[in-house]
Amino acid sequence: MTNVATLCPPREARPSLTEEAYERLKAEILDNRMPPGFQALEHELAQRLDMSRTPVREAVIRLQKEGLVEVVPRRGMRVLPLSPSDMQEIYQILACVETEAAALLTARKPTREELAPLESATTAMEDALERDDLEAWAAADTAYHRALVDLCGNSRLAGVAATFQDQAYRVRMFTLTLRDKPVRSTNEHREHLAAMLRGDTETVRRLYRAHRERAGTELLSILQRFRLHNL
Repeated sequence: MTNVATLCPPREARPSLTEEAYERLKAEILDNRMPPGFQALEHELAQRLDMSRTPVREAVIRLQKEGLVEVVPRRGMRVLPLSPSDMQEIYQILACVETEAAALLTARKPTREELAPLESATTAMEDALERDDLEAWAAADTAYHRALVDLCGNSRLAGVAATFQDQAYRVRMFTLTLRDKPVRSTNEHREHLAAMLRGDTETVRRLYRAHRERAGTELLSILQRFRLHNL
């Protein structure tokens, strides 16, 4: 009699394969190795990752829910482009969600130790600017915004923010060399940290919303100036 256990992998093994497929596909999308409009069938993705089709299928479904791809019947997965109107909506959402995350964190009166990830990211941004290393600056800036929502204490809010941060990432990276040197943005992070340490929730709300709204306006201006309609 055949042992069912030999036919089915342990339950805990399944999510790990799906998670690996998800992380690898997502990294290729965010780093533009799978650029907007890229299309591949399920078996082609499985070959690319050297995996079976089941975890790849589950990973693609998850990426579709996050708005990074769409599944086209008989044509597989297609990486979705983002338009200026998409980016405007995304930044409107981030301005609301991240501002609330910053306020929630500040209301707890966090210690300097609790804010260490934000302090570290801000210092890394300043160091990167001194070296004129925009890619390192962008990595530190991304780390700051992700740490902020992770520290806010509301996992659902953090999940919403992470989804839209990921959607915006590709466009931000593409326009990185088209914007002015982000000295002002980095200085604003220092202001946010000082207000958080004071426990000044209202100042944090005001500063952070202005920070995100200004970033969105600058990005949209670049997209319009260079006629970048689908990224």
